Amino acid sequence: MKKLLFAVALCSALTSPTLLAASKDAAAAQSSSKSQSPDTAAFDKKLAQFQEQTKTMQAQMDQIRKTQDPQERQKLLQQHWATMQSAMGTMHGMWGYGMMGYGGMGPGMMGGPGMRGGWGHMGGYYSQLTPEQLKKRQYMTDQYLRMQQEMMNNMMWQQQYWMAPPASPQ
Repeated sequence: MKKLLFAVALCSALTSPTLLAASKDAAAAQSSSKSQSPDTAAFDKKLAQFQEQTKTMQAQMDQIRKTQDPQERQKLLQQHWATMQSAMGTMHGMWGYGMMGYGGMGPGMMGGPGMRGGWGHMGGYYSQLTPEQLKKRQYMTDQYLRMQQEMMNNMMWQQQYWMAPPASPQ
């Protein structure tokens, strides 16, 4: 149970675009974004990597559902857990400079000093983006939200099979 709670908290912290936008680095990213458009090619490469990890997680879940042996189920759940952690790392890497416009997590995360000024400082950032840059950011945000949902689904399946005893054959 502790692993699940940790995973949910970690996933939320690592994958929240709004929290990343609020970091102190937003002001620095604001000036660099004027000349650099989000890198959709690099984003798509990471997206393809994540999609492969998702296929692996789905195959692992299929095996977990089919097994009746508790020890085999435990082994498969651990493999699924490792794949989920790898996928979370892939997602976290997508927020680097040039991809989504922010350079990772800064000290303003989680309501720190960067949050005191509110969201008003972001208006300048978005107003200076070109329509093409806005379109790219929207595309990446949409894809990223789908990935977050997929990770949450996998966490819920992990919890369901971790806590539930194997189904008895009938």
